[in-house]
Amino acid sequence: MGGAGGGPTGGAGAICAASRNQTGFRAYSAFGMSLTVELPRTAGPGSGLGGMWNVVVLNDSHNTFDHVAETLADHLPGISLADGYRIADRIHRTGCAIVWSGVHEDAERYWMGLDGAGLTMAPLEAA
Repeated sequence: MGGAGGGPTGGAGAICAASRNQTGFRAYSAFGMSLTVELPRTAGPGSGLGGMWNVVVLNDSHNTFDHVAETLADHLPGISLADGYRIADRIHRTGCAIVWSGVHEDAERYWMGLDGAGLTMAPLEAA
């Protein structure tokens, strides 16, 4: 689990199934029902880089479990190969997983490393 400076996240399944639109609403779908929640503004206009950011890996049909697990272990701090396989399994079963959460600069660096290694990535999202 990540510390105050950010790090790998454990329970990613439900969070990455949510979608956020540009108006500050996040839509969730569960049990065949959908719910839209208005998110509170945490900062003024133009301050979108502060706070925590999620790095999300998506399931695809071309990366192997081995490649995903090894890439996660190679590029993310605190992720062992065994952790990488557990996360790869979560990505396969749920369609995506938040693999790291933290400050924007670090999230962007980890996102670029995973993307450069060929993993299918969702855009960075504010946590």
